[in-house]
Amino acid sequence: MELMEVLRRRASIRSYEDRPVPEDKLIKVLEAARLAPSASNRQRWKFIVVKDKERRKALSRAAGGQPHLAEAPVVIVAVATMPEYIMRCGIPAYAVDLAIAVDHMTLAAADEGLGTCWIGAFSQDEARAVLGVPNGRPGDWKTGLADWPGTDCYRRLCLLPCFQPFVFRG
Repeated sequence: MELMEVLRRRASIRSYEDRPVPEDKLIKVLEAARLAPSASNRQRWKFIVVKDKERRKALSRAAGGQPHLAEAPVVIVAVATMPEYIMRCGIPAYAVDLAIAVDHMTLAAADEGLGTCWIGAFSQDEARAVLGVPNGRPGDWKTGLADWPGTDCYRRLCLLPCFQPFVFRG
C-alpha cells in the first residue's frame, strides 16, 4: 500500500473477529516497532504480546471493562524499560518513544489489513499485575485484528493546521 492509503485506512477498531492473527503479520507489526526512532536510538522498550484469553480479559478489566480488549486475539503492551530518563525539554523520553513505536505498529497493522485500537485509559497498577511488569514501568497499549471496512471518521483538514498566529478552533 502507498503511505497515504495506509494513513487513510488506519482507524481505531473496537470490534474484532475471533480468529488468530497470522504469525507473519504479527512479526511485521513488531518489526515496525523495532524500526521506530527513539531518544538517542536506545529503544528502551519491551513489547509484551498477549494471546492468552484470560489475560486479555484481565487487561480488559484493567482498562475499565473495554470489551474489545478481551475480544482481540492479540494485545500488544508497550513497556518502558527506562522511564526515569527525561529529555532536555522536560518530557519523559518513554512517553514519546512508546508513542512513536505504537504508532508505527498501528500503521504496519493497517498495511497488513489488521485493525488496531490504541488504549490509553487503563490502570497502570492493574495492568502491571496482570503481566508481571515491575512497578515503575509505565506502558501504552495497542490491540490487533479485524477485517474492517475503511471509513472516513476524521476531522476536516481545514480544522487542524494553525498558521501564524495561533488560533484555536475546537
